[in-house]
Amino acid sequence: MSGRSHEEGLKDLTLLGNQHTQYSFEYAPEVLEAVDNLHSNRDYFVKFNCPEFTSLCPMTHQPDFATMYISYVPDQKLVESKSLKLYLFSFRNHGDFHEDCVNIIMNDLIQLLDPRYIEVWGKFTPRGGLSIDPWCNYGKPGTKYEEMAHFRLMNHDLYPEKIDNR
Repeated sequence: MSGRSHEEGLKDLTLLGNQHTQYSFEYAPEVLEAVDNLHSNRDYFVKFNCPEFTSLCPMTHQPDFATMYISYVPDQKLVESKSLKLYLFSFRNHGDFHEDCVNIIMNDLIQLLDPRYIEVWGKFTPRGGLSIDPWCNYGKPGTKYEEMAHFRLMNHDLYPEKIDNR
């Protein structure tokens, strides 16, 4: 294969290559865009590491900083990376708890992509001497991915990290 054609999911993209990108300062799930997965005949992981995620504490409105890890096994759709970047940026002035942020991100991506499997892990920097690292996952119901999600949840973080590897 020499490259993706315009008909293979590129024609619907509005953000990639757009020189007049608008940055939303409010939570904006509508900026997420998807492209066709041309390799849906096999399982593979797609992983995004987003080290500049920010949101606001809903009570104090102080900023929270995190690295957000998003991993998924796609089915028919892939998230377009620029739209994901803009979507994550839209949390900048969004006030929610860490646990809410990772679940909102996962739910929005499930709605957009209908993936076989997805997990989202927020590694938030400590504030007040305490770090909060919420992790959530989902496997498509009735499939081996549902079993995979259960297994990964039951075995997640069995070996807690040391302070020197943050």
